[in-house]
Amino acid sequence: MTEKERRRCELQAEVLKALAHPIRLAIIQFLENGEKCVCDIVEYVGTSQSNISKHLSLMKGAGILSDRKEGLSVYYELKMPCALKFFGCVRDIMENQLSERSAALQ
Repeated sequence: MTEKERRRCELQAEVLKALAHPIRLAIIQFLENGEKCVCDIVEYVGTSQSNISKHLSLMKGAGILSDRKEGLSVYYELKMPCALKFFGCVRDIMENQLSERSAALQ
């Protein structure tokens, strides 16, 4: 493996690490239909604003989200909408595994 290939793998791993948390997954799914104010994200996820802000900052740093300020409000949107396709793939795999396990038990 070349140094360039190794670095690419490291960067991809950073993005995957930034996705690998239930709260972050919920935020990404919530942003599926467009940008949302931090206040709406906090209400949807049901945790503190400081906790949400940490997750948003991490995902923004990984290139998953972008933000914009409007007055005192901050709005976030998906900068990497292909993550939704990835999650759909993961969901399909999980459903197939459940079906196979259920069939094996019958």
